Amino acid sequence: MKTNSKSESQRINALRSLDILDTLPEQEYDQITKLVASICDTPVALISLLDEDRQWFKSKVGIDSCGTKKEFSFCNFAIQSEDEIMEISDAREDERFQKNPLVSGKEQIIFYAGAPLRDKDGNALGTLCVIDHQPRTLSEKQKEGLLFLANQVNKLFELHSINKGLKKTQKLLKEKNNQLKNFAGVVSHDMKMPLANMIVTIDILKVKYKNTLDDAGLDYLNNLKKSSFQLSDYITNILTHYESDNITNNGDSLEVFDVHTLVEDIVEMLDIGDDCDISFPEESIDIFTNRVALEQILLNLIGNSLKYNDKSKIEIDIDFKKEPDFYRFYVKDNGIGIPKDKQKEIFNLFSIVAENDRKGNKGNGIGLSTVKKMIHNLGGQITVNSVEGEGTTFEFTIERTKKIED
Repeated sequence: MKTNSKSESQRINALRSLDILDTLPEQEYDQITKLVASICDTPVALISLLDEDRQWFKSKVGIDSCGTKKEFSFCNFAIQSEDEIMEISDAREDERFQKNPLVSGKEQIIFYAGAPLRDKDGNALGTLCVIDHQPRTLSEKQKEGLLFLANQVNKLFELHSINKGLKKTQKLLKEKNNQLKNFAGVVSHDMKMPLANMIVTIDILKVKYKNTLDDAGLDYLNNLKKSSFQLSDYITNILTHYESDNITNNGDSLEVFDVHTLVEDIVEMLDIGDDCDISFPEESIDIFTNRVALEQILLNLIGNSLKYNDKSKIEIDIDFKKEPDFYRFYVKDNGIGIPKDKQKEIFNLFSIVAENDRKGNKGNGIGLSTVKKMIHNLGGQITVNSVEGEGTTFEFTIERTKKIED
């Protein structure tokens, strides 16, 4: 059979780009061949794909072989037919197949009906076909069923192609994310030492030239030192964000500890003054989880409750519940609150709600994004409930690790 070499080349390229040849059997395809065999009442049904010199079966019913030579393939004629279905009632009486070894061989293809499987560009990649070992014809309802199921195979091919594209994109995004993570880590580490030197140098200048500098000069140095500390804090938060996966996936950080003790350690680290009252959970309970990660999460949330508060007396309530599958934490404050239209985006990286904190410093929008990422890695979720001007409550869960804790 002669074919247009250009169109055949395009068809072969389309088939290979689908990347489905020689893949393992899949239930979705096998269900279709079983169903079409039942509808058409034939012993054999195939999802056949035609490569350059072979016919390969993605799915098969009633046949042992995985494919045949293309030159003997009935489907090779079907994909070149302009009919929706190529039907051959008795191949022994069709001059195209009288000498075909598949007609006289042990498979003995006497009846054949195949519907071409076409991609969105019209390339016929193969067929959904049914075969019988005796002469027959399909009824109109059987033909309708064959065409309907052939369309379902086309849909499966489209999904396969989409999933292939998504996996490729996912792989590229992962590679880019790793590159960004490495870049951020290298740059941040390289910047920390020069920053530390700047801060020390500023202090030396203030001491050495205290009798020479006027008030304006001292203000310049103080502003420079303040900016250096802000940049240092920014770098630390960036590093924490990109290292959060390592923190949450570190099995060595799993330990049994008391919730009260953890919160006390965090309060001590924050050096909270007399203008703040913190309420601890009612019960002192031992839990088993990633202590380092939980400390980072609570440190950030409690720190935000302190920084973004405009009341003369800061109030922070920390509560905890042990549930069958999760640990549930609450951090509630009487701070400035979060506008309703901002609450969905506060967990986005670099999203900033308030221009300045209690001390006039500007936030960097990294902390809550890191918190959400770590909680997600620990199998939990975080939500926020806030009223502007009244306060905010963060509620989050952490999946309980399977271990006898009590």
